[in-house]
Amino acid sequence: MPTDSKKTLSDLIAIMAALRTPGSGCPWDLEQTFATIAPYTIEEAYEVVDAIERQDMPALKDELGDLLLQVVYHARMAEERQAFSFGDVVDAIAQKMLRRHPHVFGSEAERSAGAAPGFWERIKGAEKGGGSSGTPAGVLSDVPIGLPALTRAVKLQHKAAAVGFDWPSLTPVFDKLKEELGELEAAIADGQAAGPRRQAALEEEFGDLMFVIANVARHLRLEPEGVLRQANAKFSRRFAAVERKLAGLGRSPQQSDLAEMDRLWEEVKAEEGRKL
Repeated sequence: MPTDSKKTLSDLIAIMAALRTPGSGCPWDLEQTFATIAPYTIEEAYEVVDAIERQDMPALKDELGDLLLQVVYHARMAEERQAFSFGDVVDAIAQKMLRRHPHVFGSEAERSAGAAPGFWERIKGAEKGGGSSGTPAGVLSDVPIGLPALTRAVKLQHKAAAVGFDWPSLTPVFDKLKEELGELEAAIADGQAAGPRRQAALEEEFGDLMFVIANVARHLRLEPEGVLRQANAKFSRRFAAVERKLAGLGRSPQQSDLAEMDRLWEEVKAEEGRKL
């Protein structure tokens, strides 16, 4: 395959097929399975988000390509099992988008009706129908387990709220937050618990606290993964500024102490405030 011409999606599919061809393909690629590739799929999705947040268009182009490769990879492995092909993946998502947008692609009456509130969830519900046993699927059954934990917490809460299992305002959510914080403090202070028992109690109470924090975010219509990424970026930016200030004094963080680094941290915060 010439390397100097602009490649197409068909070329990418052919490249993956060649990499997975026994005898002539790549030994590493031939060893991979759905399970071994899945972590890379998640990683590439995060790298796409990172490029978007940095507003780096060249990086976004590259990261979207890496993410597309993951789809091609999984589809190739499925085709080898005669389960489905990349073309089937494309057809399935195209059909789904047509089905879920009757206000754009439907009949004249559906287009005239527009996007009525709740139409997306109703269509999704009709598509999923009942479970494989013939019994109705649970309210939370279609929330993927593999989602990042904070994101999954919010989705679980959204699903429960849709059937009325929700606090009406932030006030009881904050009350619950204080309650869970108190239970965590109690678990920390519990002198009777030790070893695995204490660790299990701490994990449970901290998990409950995080779940309520996700609920606060949901009530405020915030995306917790996104705002935590912003907080991480802010911390990284400010700590790097502290390191630069220390370097100007001829020292590293290891040669400093908490009091000095905290003072420099406050200087960095004040300088950022003046720039706003």
